[in-house]
Amino acid sequence: MTYTPEELAEARRSIASTLSKCEKALEKLRPGSSAHTLTVRRIRAFQIALVLIDQEVEHAKDSTDEEERP
Repeated sequence: MTYTPEELAEARRSIASTLSKCEKALEKLRPGSSAHTLTVRRIRAFQIALVLIDQEVEHAKDSTDEEERP
């Protein structure tokens, strides 16, 4: 599936915001609790999603740069 740069940017903003909220919530959770474990896993998933979005944006940018070359 292909996404526009605007869609990727909006998704990145949304995920980054949710990640920040999860990190703040994690501080209030008891280590070892199910809520703590779930939040740690969500944080890792959001971190991975951000890396993948950044890679897609970079790949799209590289492809555009190649197309513009004579």
